[in-house]
Amino acid sequence: MSSTRPTSVVTGGAGFLGSHLTDRLLAEGHRVVGIDNFLTGNVANIEHLAGNEHYKFIKHDVSNYIFLPGDVDFIFHFASPASPIDYLEHPIPTLKVGSLGTHNALGLAKAKKATLLLASTSECYGDPLVHPQREDYWGNVNPIGPRGVYDEAKRFAEAMVMGYHRYHHIDTKIVRIFNTYGPRMRLRDGRVVPAFIGQALRGEPLTIFGDGSQTRSFCYCSDLIDGIFKLSQSDFHEPVNIGNPREMTIKQFAEEIIRITGASSQIEYRPLPVDDPKVRQPDITRAKKVLNWEPRVDFDEGIRKTIDYFRTRLD
Repeated sequence: MSSTRPTSVVTGGAGFLGSHLTDRLLAEGHRVVGIDNFLTGNVANIEHLAGNEHYKFIKHDVSNYIFLPGDVDFIFHFASPASPIDYLEHPIPTLKVGSLGTHNALGLAKAKKATLLLASTSECYGDPLVHPQREDYWGNVNPIGPRGVYDEAKRFAEAMVMGYHRYHHIDTKIVRIFNTYGPRMRLRDGRVVPAFIGQALRGEPLTIFGDGSQTRSFCYCSDLIDGIFKLSQSDFHEPVNIGNPREMTIKQFAEEIIRITGASSQIEYRPLPVDDPKVRQPDITRAKKVLNWEPRVDFDEGIRKTIDYFRTRLD
């Protein structure tokens, strides 16, 4: 392997976003070490990298000590269950990867004098009382609700990253990721994009929780990864929202999926889960100013690519 290539470690490297990030890093000339324990990751997401001389995979749970020989330049800490189905099913591993996993990733960054980028989340804002959400908003989170295992793990991870930045002078970045979609999402991961697309393609009713008036903002994965890569190369240390500010209600989103797939599905309403956010929209002023970043892929284009991917998975 060429020693001139920067070495990047991606925890959660077999996940939806971790695998797309890996592809981008390789395209940028990095050598990549992917780490995943396959709790929610999938080997299918990285099988196209088999035989790539600049890629190495290690099966490991980063809640345990991380040992890596050689130089490391960047660590992207993406390991964590990220959908409600996953973190409600795996509450303790979610808390551990946000706390112990982040601690271990920061320990590796300290030992290797590497830059660390934390994949945080818009869930840090909880059910927000401020709209749209800016990075200086502290959030409205229920620490003891069922979603608290994810929300508070990420909030603690952010606190730990800033602690290491201030005390150990580690070069750290924090990205707050808003709803992202695209190929390699799991059909049954419980999030609205795969849920609605899967239901539409199978001709089933689309299940809306609540009255459908709650809003989400959907960002295509390539746009998100572009923002994350730009953040990793910047000298900015405060959290940065990366997401698409185009806001739509869940009911509008369901109607769009029915329209684009040509499905004959109806909409069914179910009770709203506990602490489900009523609104979600990123203020991306900081990303525009600091990173010169904004999303480019429009909703129609991105959702068609995602539907095509799920069609192949269902076939």
